[in-house]
Amino acid sequence: MKTKTLVICSGGLDSVTLAYLVAKERELSAVLSFDYGQRHQKEVEYAEHCASVLGAPYQLIDITSVGKVLTGSALTDNIDVPDGHYAEESMKSTVVPNRNTIMLSIAFGMAVSIGADSVAAAVHSGDHFIYPDCRPDFIKSFESMQKLALDGLAEIELYTPFVHSSKADIVTTGQRVNVPFADTWSCYKGLDQHCGRCGTCVERREAFHLAGVSDPTHYEDPDFWQSVT
Repeated sequence: MKTKTLVICSGGLDSVTLAYLVAKERELSAVLSFDYGQRHQKEVEYAEHCASVLGAPYQLIDITSVGKVLTGSALTDNIDVPDGHYAEESMKSTVVPNRNTIMLSIAFGMAVSIGADSVAAAVHSGDHFIYPDCRPDFIKSFESMQKLALDGLAEIELYTPFVHSSKADIVTTGQRVNVPFADTWSCYKGLDQHCGRCGTCVERREAFHLAGVSDPTHYEDPDFWQSVT
């Protein structure tokens, strides 16, 4: 019997690849997205499209009221999204405090409600430098906490297959499970097309290059990544 899995999906390259991987190797129970007031809100349209293609129920949860009090992030406040590589100190301005912690808590509650056995999140090694709630120690601790929170109600696994993988590894996996990469959104600036300059655009472009996979993404500045990697 395949593991019934709820996938948290932003609509980005990592989480869409995760959804396709789950659909291939497990049972995709549902796709869950969050509106937390992010300036790149268009990403959730890609998450919904992913769910539709994979034939999975889709749920978008509005937590914008929560997002309003998580101030100080370039993703939610009137702060410029920095250009450059994720390894730069300036990229810490893209941290939304406790974002993954909040989303995972809601996802685990939903997983119990729909009878899922697992919650899947697409955290990967490239996130570890900036985002504390993407690191392996956090993942282990959160799963342990949930076992206590749901004791006697359910046993839900936290499935993070990319936690020790690079973005390039994710591209390679995506190619293997036939992810339509053009139907994913990464850019934090919320423009009509990927800017090519923000951390997530640079990381995306670099990942395709390192994986040796053709990048179908249209960037406003397609060559910037080479100057910062």
